[in-house]
Parts: sequence; C-alpha cells; structure tokens
Amino acid sequence: MDRKVALVTGASRGIGKATALALAEKGFDLVVAARSVAGGEVHEYSPRKGHSMRRAMPGTLEETAALVRERGREARVVRLDLLDRASVEACAKEALAAFGRIDLLVNNAIYQGPGIMDRVLDVEPSVAEQIFLGNVVHQLLLVQRLLPPMLERKSGAIINMVSAAGMQDPPAPPESGGWGFVYGASKAALIRMSGALAVEHRGAGVSFFGVEPGLILTESMKIQGLEEELTKFAGGAPPEVPAAVNAWLATDPAAQEWHGKTLHAQKVALERRLVPDWRKKK
Repeated sequence: MDRKVALVTGASRGIGKATALALAEKGFDLVVAARSVAGGEVHEYSPRKGHSMRRAMPGTLEETAALVRERGREARVVRLDLLDRASVEACAKEALAAFGRIDLLVNNAIYQGPGIMDRVLDVEPSVAEQIFLGNVVHQLLLVQRLLPPMLERKSGAIINMVSAAGMQDPPAPPESGGWGFVYGASKAALIRMSGALAVEHRGAGVSFFGVEPGLILTESMKIQGLEEELTKFAGGAPPEVPAAVNAWLATDPAAQEWHGKTLHAQKVALERRLVPDWRKKK
C-alpha cells in the first residue's frame, strides 16, 4: 500500500520523459504513455499548414522505461494516440491494470501537427477540431477515467501541463516567434480544468494543479526549427525544470498552496531551489 504510481503522457521525450525520471527518483513506479513506443514510428510533426515534416523523432517509451528501471523503480509502457479515442480509453484501462492503481496523472502529451503555428486565416476547421481533441477533450477523458478511483481512496493528484500561450497574446505572428491562435485557445481551455476540479471536489483528498512550464528547449522544438524563432522573446529552460516542479507538487505537502491553481514552473523552481540555476549569467 506504500507504492505510488504515476501515469505520465507524452513520456517518450521532453518534459514527459524528464518528469517520469524525476518521479522515479522520488519513489514512484511509472506508466509511461505516448505514440513512440519502440522507435521508428513516423508521424507528422510540422506545426504549419503546407509544410510536411513526416519523420521519426528521437526518444521512445522503451528508452524512458529503461531509465526509470535504472533508478530502481518499475515501469510499464502503454501506447497513446491523443487523436484516437479508443487509444485513450485503452491507455486509461491499461494504466490502472498495470499496478492496480494510479496515484498521479500528469497530462503532458499534446497534439503535434499543423495549426499550432498557423495564422487564424490559415487554419482549417477540421484541424482546429483535431487540436482541441488532442489538447482538451482527451485530457478530459483521462481525468474522467482515472479520477474516480482517487476519490474513492481519498488521495491522489492530477497535473495538467498548460502554456503561457493560453494566458497572453503572442509577442509576434506565428512565423516570427509567436504561436497560433488555436493552440493558445486549446491551452486556455485546459487551464480552466484544475480550478473547476478543485471546486467540484473540495475536501476530497485529491489535489489538482496546472503547470505552465515556460519556454522549454526540447528535442522536438529543435528538429522543427522553432528554437531560434521562439527564443527571440524568452531564454528557455531544459525539461528538467518543469519535471522537478511536477515531482515537488506530487510529493511535498507545501505544494498544497497551489491546489486548484496554475503555477509558473520556472519561477517556482528558482524560488524553491528545486534545480540549479540554468540561466546564463550576464
């Protein structure tokens, strides 16, 4: 009964992978979920309409699971396609079956593809629907499947990874360092979930957090050619920064001050000294 189990989505690389490892170091067993299971899977990663980038990305769930096991914890791999409802349902079912419980859900995986970095007039309505499906609707579905057992046990936590794109206007058009409206709108929708859950389940023993990671320099961003554009307006941080914050939220009672709220990971990481200062000294 002392075992703690986390499901981290989008755990093949970036923030999800780093979060899985940070949680393993805090004693969690892991269920890691994403599309890239064993390597070689080809998907469309271009964030813009009319610019295909079909390829296999570095990083797989099997690699993440191996690193979790190196840290002395158990890990199970579950394939998850956020645009396939059957896949999302199966992920929740398999995650619960893997260890008999899920104590922490980290909703980190997001839609990848056109529309994220497109101007309003360039986004097809069908693409907008896909973005909301992958960034809001299926996160909701995972919560609906995994929250009830937490409520029965009167313990657990849900972390939704959100974005500053859902909180403010872009500093420039998408092709010049900003982001697309539909992406920002979808993340704005997800921001509202933690507060709503906290109100609906006050005193239930389950914690709900929104985490805004800030600009994080990931493998996908570099390969998509977005790093130079986006760092015009922000310096960026490594994935280990929001990962450390997620692990802190999941384990430290002091984190309850953020229950039902959205926190800025880079600010909290520095204030709490959760990681060494990564910023370039002037």
